[in-house]
Amino acid sequence: MRAALRSLHERQSPFRAFCNPESTESQAAPGPLKVAFVTPELNSLVRRTNLAEISESLTRALKASGCDVRVFMPYSSDIDSSALKELVLVGEVEVPDGEAKRTVRIWRGLLGEVFVYLFDEEELFRKRHPYGDADGPYPDNWRRFSVFARAVLASLETLRFSPDVIHCLDWTTGLIPLFRKLEYLDAKPKHAASKAGTYMMVQNLAIQGAFEREILPHIGIPFDLFHDVDGVELGGRVNYLKAGIEFGTIIGTHSPAQATRVVELDRGYGLEECFRRREKEIVGISNGIDYHAWDPKTDPLLPHTFSKDDPELNGKRKCKTALQSALGLDNGARIPVAAIIGRFDSDSGFDILGEVLTKVLESNIEVVLMGTGQPETIERIKTMESSFQGRCRLIDGYLGNTAHAILGGADMMILPAHHHASNSLCAIAQRYGTVPILYAHSGLRDTVTDVAESPEEGTGFFFNSHTGPGLMQGIDAARTLFKEAADWKKLVHRCLAQDFSWQVTADSYLKAYRRVTRRTKGKIAKKRGGE
Repeated sequence: MRAALRSLHERQSPFRAFCNPESTESQAAPGPLKVAFVTPELNSLVRRTNLAEISESLTRALKASGCDVRVFMPYSSDIDSSALKELVLVGEVEVPDGEAKRTVRIWRGLLGEVFVYLFDEEELFRKRHPYGDADGPYPDNWRRFSVFARAVLASLETLRFSPDVIHCLDWTTGLIPLFRKLEYLDAKPKHAASKAGTYMMVQNLAIQGAFEREILPHIGIPFDLFHDVDGVELGGRVNYLKAGIEFGTIIGTHSPAQATRVVELDRGYGLEECFRRREKEIVGISNGIDYHAWDPKTDPLLPHTFSKDDPELNGKRKCKTALQSALGLDNGARIPVAAIIGRFDSDSGFDILGEVLTKVLESNIEVVLMGTGQPETIERIKTMESSFQGRCRLIDGYLGNTAHAILGGADMMILPAHHHASNSLCAIAQRYGTVPILYAHSGLRDTVTDVAESPEEGTGFFFNSHTGPGLMQGIDAARTLFKEAADWKKLVHRCLAQDFSWQVTADSYLKAYRRVTRRTKGKIAKKRGGE
């Protein structure tokens, strides 16, 4: 294998060698802030959750800001490698897996101007989806993401990339800060992994990667770290997300409000005490949206374009008519259309929506649902669709092009989740003049202003009780205002005027990364001073 890799590099043209970012010369020259961005999803390659869109949009914006950002991700079975240019095998690493070793191959390709590294191990990644299959999460996800975390850290010298920051995204990357501390800081102080600080980005607190304590010897974590304070234990289980929060240099949440909320009782999904201990290291940055991909003024996937400059919202009205016609819904401008996009499960709030969906449909509201769910849930929605023909329509699965048409034509977006891992869908809805209805404590107060609290500035409707009746109150409030055509038009215009560009978000991340580098360099200097 190594001989083959050497042969591959020798066949590269002089121009490729000159442009190769892993070359010794390019590393010697001073350059921009360097970031290793670790994620299980990237929108153009594989999408299972909204992390895919966040990862791709943020890395593109960071690159546009002059940051040398590179993406590290598992080479899962549903990766669309055709989206990558110049895909080549660039190395391999051998990492511990229990008492054995795993060899992980590394491929490199270009997505736009961003380098993407795919970590390829046939049994753990190449034959599997990112998290699980129709039967649920893979039972050995603890092993898969332990191997991945070690492979990412070990690869930095193989790739001759010495990042300033390793950006870790959610529980699948939570062991990276811990392994960096256990296996590099003291044992290999000159290794690139030791020199890089970690930014632990927490998007979805509801999914934490919790496993039985019996895995500890198999992933090489000593039992003396199995405790709640400064350790990996939560509720008697090994918690990967907690590991990242405990040992990350800086912890990031998806909004400034969420950064303060996670330390409150019952707002951190069991991790409140951990967040309180790290409170000084927590930052909150609201996600942006891709204004090139999501712009109703120029969107080619809309039957009619529109913008905040259209005083009568004629384009938006025509999009609604086209949506109703295409989906076989009852036509009528004064019948509100509500959209629901996402997973149909309790994490997404579908449990409380299911309680009141019949009542919503009986309330002269048309509902369009697009997403995925367990077979029994899909069948239940199909039954509802048959019972309310012309009022209810299911689109099974996520269809990107259709999402544009739904957002362009819908009047309202129902977002019933108890906690939102991202503000992206809510921000995109407003970008398309679709008014959000959401739980008041879901972490999106930085993205939406409640109409009930600020009638002249509000951009959405909050409900305060995370129950079916509570959700119904929010929907009823929106339906009541919808009947007042002039007031509703003003509300839609306020939504269209919101600015959630990724460039603003990227600038905030660069500031957070500098906090990481200052803390990391300070600790390294302090350690050397004590030697």
